[in-house]
Amino acid sequence: MTNTHKPTFWLFWPFIALWRLIAGIVEMTGRLVAVILGLVLMIVGVIISLTIVGAIIGIPLAVVGFLLTLRGLF
Repeated sequence: MTNTHKPTFWLFWPFIALWRLIAGIVEMTGRLVAVILGLVLMIVGVIISLTIVGAIIGIPLAVVGFLLTLRGLF
């Protein structure tokens, strides 16, 4: 593989650094929201699945919450 990245003019470095900072903050915020939403879905799924009828919806909801939490963490 060859590196086709062009060098950046020195005048644009502050803008590039600001852009990378904002992108990092948005990425971390998205991960945090995914983890919190996943935990909430797991808790709601477990509570719903305490009844026999609710297990049809509760178990898949808890699984989706678990997968969302894993995706947010890794």
